[in-house]
Amino acid sequence: MVESVKSADRVLDVLTLLSKSMRGMTFTDICSELGWPKSSAHGLLATLQSRGFLDLNESDRRYSIGIRTWEVGQAYLGGQDLAQDALPYMQELSDDINETVQLAVLDGRENVYIGKVDAMQPLALASRVGIRLPAHVTGVGKVLLAGLAEPTLDGLFAGAEFVKYTPKTISSLARLKRALREVRASGYAQDEGEYTRGVYCIAVPILDEGGATVAAMSVSVPDVRLTDDLKERMLSGLLAKAAGVSGRLGYRADAWNRAADVPVDM
Repeated sequence: MVESVKSADRVLDVLTLLSKSMRGMTFTDICSELGWPKSSAHGLLATLQSRGFLDLNESDRRYSIGIRTWEVGQAYLGGQDLAQDALPYMQELSDDINETVQLAVLDGRENVYIGKVDAMQPLALASRVGIRLPAHVTGVGKVLLAGLAEPTLDGLFAGAEFVKYTPKTISSLARLKRALREVRASGYAQDEGEYTRGVYCIAVPILDEGGATVAAMSVSVPDVRLTDDLKERMLSGLLAKAAGVSGRLGYRADAWNRAADVPVDM
């Protein structure tokens, strides 16, 4: 096993922590959350700020992710070209149905959002690019997990705690496997308030040249705007746009027809 470097671990810890905080965090909050002594944290945070990896808001003294961190992330996405390829399709879909469209990839047991197009609605989904959520509680996450072989899935969730965020959250590996079998059979996944009450999401896979699931595209909508007609439009629109993105990645098959023939469970 490679021995970790304490200072590098601390840099990664603070970047990971702040990547999950939409409002940023104060110096005291960071030290408390990470269990750092304040005496040794000042220099590290000051260095990260001076190099542009962190920003410090002088008015409320909150640290947040800086422009250099964004640039590093963009370099990763630029190498993938995935978010760039998907964005025009996501924009078209959002324009068609006026709801939020998101793109995510899998990282361990979490899905990470790498693209988002917001709806022009007074009640909108509070999320952003870079946010990560437990994959078993989201539509995109279940699509991504459904693309894994069962031994890989077993290893990924060995010893995992299934936190219940709402009464509808999947709470065991056995239940997750049943849900993923349904996703594979239908070609899409649904999140009916499993992470956030009152939010419905439907998601479909993005496939590469070899037919592997490399990402998932979703549409999210508050329950107050949800109708049977909108569900159908969300699914048909997602299948069409995801097929377009997959085609740009080299995928050439009519697997979408199988999913398109399956009605959404109302």
